[in-house]
Amino acid sequence: MLLSACISLLASFVLAIDAVELAANPNAALSCNISATLSCGAVGSAWQASLFGFPNAFLGLVAEPVVITIAVAGLGGVRFPRWFMCAAQVVYTLGLVFAYWLFYQSMFNIGALCPWCLLVTLSTTLVFATLLHYNLRENNLYLRPRAHERAVELIRAGWDGVVVLGWLGLVVVAIILKYGTSLLP
Repeated sequence: MLLSACISLLASFVLAIDAVELAANPNAALSCNISATLSCGAVGSAWQASLFGFPNAFLGLVAEPVVITIAVAGLGGVRFPRWFMCAAQVVYTLGLVFAYWLFYQSMFNIGALCPWCLLVTLSTTLVFATLLHYNLRENNLYLRPRAHERAVELIRAGWDGVVVLGWLGLVVVAIILKYGTSLLP
């Protein structure tokens, strides 16, 4: 969770700089404009890149330090209250939904993919999965006893990892099927 949140914070920082650069010069040639398909400029210029009236990257600059703090505190032995971890799961789930909405918009409406945005989507997925793993294991999501037992059994059997790998594999396959060789420079 800590590593993924740090990666997402780095990507958000780069995206925020790019957003400021695009605001100053809409025709700026960003370093991550690799091809017509892999283009931060095309994605960053779309209305979806500033859904709330400011660059979406600013959300990452605010949210990821919170996740990093929770991860570091957890590694230091802090046990947050159950309600806090449940609330963190709900909020991060909303963040995951937003990340995949943006991914969908890039894939099917904008018609280009931003490498930094893809990194944010990947790291958001991994933070979500890690947080869910912990919260299921600790029963922070207020599950009924039988549902909690079943969730813990699935985690012990490694199914949570299989689901995440399958999920990310489907994303990669979708990108390849949609864009194929146009991903290459």
